[in-house]
Amino acid sequence: MLNFKKILPIVCILCSASILYGQEQNLVQYIKPLTGTDKMGHTYPGATVPFGSVQLSPETDTQSYELNGKYNKDVYKYCAGYQYQDKTIVGFTHTHFSGTGHSDLGDFLIMPTTGPLQLNPGTTDKPLSGFRSKFSHGTEVAVANYYKVQLEDHDIQAELTTTTRVGFHQYTFHKSDSAHIILDLMYGIYNYPDKNVWTYLSVENDSTVTGYRQTNGWGRTRTLYFAMVFSKPFKNYGYQDNSKKKVYRGFWRKFKQDQDFPEIAGQQIRAYFNFNTNEGEKVKIKFALSPISTANAMNNLLNETPDWDFDLIKKQGQAQWEKELHKIEMQADKETKENFYTAMYHAFINPTIYMDANSEYKGLDQNKHTAEGFTNYTTFSLWDTYRALHPFFNIIQPRRNADMISSMLAHYEQSVHKMLPVWSNSANENWCMIGYHSVSVIADAIVKGNTFFNTKAALEACVTTARHRNYDGLSYYIDMGYVPEDKNSSSVSKTLEYAYDDWCIAQMAKKLNRNDIYVEFMQRAQNYKHVYDSSTGYMRPKFSNGTFKKDFDILNTDEAGFIEGNAWNYSLYVPQAPKEMIDMMGGNKKFVRHLDSLFDVELPDKYFAATEDITRDGIIGNYVHGNEPSHHIAYLYNWADAPEKTQQRIRMILDRMYHPTPDGLSGNDDCGQMSAWYILSSMGFYPFAPGSDQYSLGSPAVENATLHLENDKTFKITARNQGKKNIYVKKVTLNGQTLNRLFITHSEIINGGELVFYMSSRP
Repeated sequence: MLNFKKILPIVCILCSASILYGQEQNLVQYIKPLTGTDKMGHTYPGATVPFGSVQLSPETDTQSYELNGKYNKDVYKYCAGYQYQDKTIVGFTHTHFSGTGHSDLGDFLIMPTTGPLQLNPGTTDKPLSGFRSKFSHGTEVAVANYYKVQLEDHDIQAELTTTTRVGFHQYTFHKSDSAHIILDLMYGIYNYPDKNVWTYLSVENDSTVTGYRQTNGWGRTRTLYFAMVFSKPFKNYGYQDNSKKKVYRGFWRKFKQDQDFPEIAGQQIRAYFNFNTNEGEKVKIKFALSPISTANAMNNLLNETPDWDFDLIKKQGQAQWEKELHKIEMQADKETKENFYTAMYHAFINPTIYMDANSEYKGLDQNKHTAEGFTNYTTFSLWDTYRALHPFFNIIQPRRNADMISSMLAHYEQSVHKMLPVWSNSANENWCMIGYHSVSVIADAIVKGNTFFNTKAALEACVTTARHRNYDGLSYYIDMGYVPEDKNSSSVSKTLEYAYDDWCIAQMAKKLNRNDIYVEFMQRAQNYKHVYDSSTGYMRPKFSNGTFKKDFDILNTDEAGFIEGNAWNYSLYVPQAPKEMIDMMGGNKKFVRHLDSLFDVELPDKYFAATEDITRDGIIGNYVHGNEPSHHIAYLYNWADAPEKTQQRIRMILDRMYHPTPDGLSGNDDCGQMSAWYILSSMGFYPFAPGSDQYSLGSPAVENATLHLENDKTFKITARNQGKKNIYVKKVTLNGQTLNRLFITHSEIINGGELVFYMSSRP
């Protein structure tokens, strides 16, 4: 047993985070975890600590991925398990993705009930037909690392909090001789009948249960172990095995396994544990996770939750959030402040720590590994997060970002394909989306001097990944200079993103004095030109015979050649060469008119009706802020001698696309990308092309912000004469000197100082 006295000094340091920065600076109060849970937000309101392995949150329905043998479109609303519009809760699970457009997880559902035992979840219209319960938002409390709700049908108050690897439940019962805790190993997000490969549960004693679940979903070989400890002994227990009947069952038929039998195994298992409770009695559960073993899960539990003080664990987690939020102290109006710190909250959820307290983790090769000299992470939604989240980390979390890169390099070493992550989670490569954007994350760190990892090995991994001819049209791209649409789908999007990634490789090669690689990949970075059709002024799908696709609608987001975007948006995706792109499209004046029309045209619903990731609330004209390929576009005016239009558009997007309300996000947050865009843009600068050391200037929404950097320096941003109407920038100074350019550099931020924007109501 861990000596709790030895932990107390650590606890005191964490709990005094707000004192270190001034008692008046309680920033956790501005976090709104319910923001973005409706429509396209796909976030969850439960409890988690920064980058925690556990995300403990309510589930509001049991939608299946499959319906009558086909994809069930309603399941898309439940990427994070929770829908604000729902009226029932079916239980609380320990793992969730934050704001993704595809999903998995939802592991180990726990539901407290009273009365007759029911081992089915029931339905939304008849919750009393199962163990689910009605609830009201009036009894919901959702703050950093704490969630509370009243389960009305069972009259039970549910409270949740976490550590990095442990979910801590606290359920307040009335007097009852029929209180139950249900452990559902069947439930999952994006579930379907065969998702569970196998589950196992072992009752170690009258208050301790261990087990695991292996699933075949988005991650096809995902195994997660657990250790579950109750605060009081259960009086009896049992199981319901809903697994398909097997032809061969061995000799387990000797035993009656459904009641008070110490172990059970199968594909579809629900377990229950019965208690007698007194009036107002709190039954607590500590539920620890491990990617390696039940023994490691128990060790995680003992290390992180050595006693039963729920409030202490809650305060420790909130102190961790306070410490992270204080890395940026800002002043603004109330809504901006709530948007800002909620965005920081979302930005610091993913990637997630994926290793036990003893540094062991499961690798991509499905073997046990030990992270030596770094913390191992998972949940890399790289098609999204390379754009702003990881560049944001290079400013405010460089050591952590370096560990994330070390985790990517470990993935590469364990990969039989010898490829860096594309979209990886829980020792699985999901291959979701396009490009090889690990190289952007790595290049951005190297170019900006964040080299707390093996840079030589990193460059080798990037080059090897980019030369992998079996991957998603790369052989055509390497040989022909573009991906032909008749050979590989989403060809224009892939060509453009490969070209940008290749430019990133060239930048890191230049930094590391590898001129041979620099020359090779700078040449590949020009490939965007091969899919530009000068007769229309747009990027256009091209066939292997060199001709462009004839039938072509620039507005259709379901058009062949593109993924999650249309030709108008994707034609503006050349972040590595914006000036060359503008010249190619006719020069500054013509380009500004073209860009204006993007924001001003009205996009009819029919053009995005078939695309789940694009909805009306994420669109301004034909500018799709609710999806990532557009996130750099408003800054393009800076390269066309029209910075006042960048300033106007940025403030418009900040005001219209973000609100501290349940439908406050205009699209999928995608593991923090949407939030990182808000944080950086509201401070007045943005990483237009990660892999460069420059940040493009915009129009800050804050009054001031102070960045507390890891090198113990501070960088302050001040907006003089700030106001809702004062969206234009008259002048910018850096450390008292007028800045006669439309960007600042990474070193200028990291070296500390003050950036001052002088705001005006007129351009």
